[in-house]
Amino acid sequence: MNTKISIIPILVLAIFLIVPACGQAERPALKIVCTTSVLMDPAKYIGGDRVEAISIADPTLCPHLQTDIIPNRIQLNMDFIKNADMFMAYNDSNDQKYNMPAVNDFIKANNFKAFEWNTTSNPSRGWNTPTNSRLLASEVKGWLEEKDPANKTYYEQRCNDYAKTFDAVEPTESEKKQLNETAVIVMLWQKDPVQNWLGMKVVNFFAPEFAMNGTKTAAKIVDDINANPDKYQNVTYVIENMQSGELAKGIEESLKDKGINATRVIFTNFPGSVPGADTMAEVLNYNKHLVL
Repeated sequence: MNTKISIIPILVLAIFLIVPACGQAERPALKIVCTTSVLMDPAKYIGGDRVEAISIADPTLCPHLQTDIIPNRIQLNMDFIKNADMFMAYNDSNDQKYNMPAVNDFIKANNFKAFEWNTTSNPSRGWNTPTNSRLLASEVKGWLEEKDPANKTYYEQRCNDYAKTFDAVEPTESEKKQLNETAVIVMLWQKDPVQNWLGMKVVNFFAPEFAMNGTKTAAKIVDDINANPDKYQNVTYVIENMQSGELAKGIEESLKDKGINATRVIFTNFPGSVPGADTMAEVLNYNKHLVL
């Protein structure tokens, strides 16, 4: 009886088994263009090794202050943008006025391939609380799954891990007690996390000239301090927003003139804007400890 076994079918089967595996391993990472680091952070974390992402805006400045910077950053990332697979935008007013038009114009001027923006469902929601950051992460996960359904399970697990990073930054009971007893004046963009997440007492808030029809500028707050100093007797902190520039020096000085020893601190709301705050969870933790 002939007991010889041909190895050719076995080799053929082995090749068919190996090729798909190799093809999957060598699949290039998705290239994602984000308007800001607020989106780049969850995109990179949830995407893991399946993703490469960049931010158009510099995280240290508000986009409305970057009309000369953003085009340069886009130019420096031309090759990445030209071959990008996805474009993500928060679609707030800064994205609509500055970031997205700059990218759109660049793509059109260079005759690069057409694309569509992935945008959040509620641009007015904000992102600088754990709850809102988790909501944003869920949307980013959905965009990745839609673009790359083969890795849906991977993105789901990574998104769950990302959401857990915010658990560690929640105020402890002792921190909550301290924060609840702390009175502050706060910049408009930080009012929601200061009041609704940290639970601090917001005595008043200020905003840039272009917001709220100029009715809440720092100068208006100074006028109110001079007219109603007793209202501000317990203020401990004046909270700025880093990306908006220094608006509240006059507020701090006015309080000190009234014998109120308040300290001006500077919160940030973009990952990568200060050392040690490279993720959104680290940003929130950084802000929290400035007022503890």
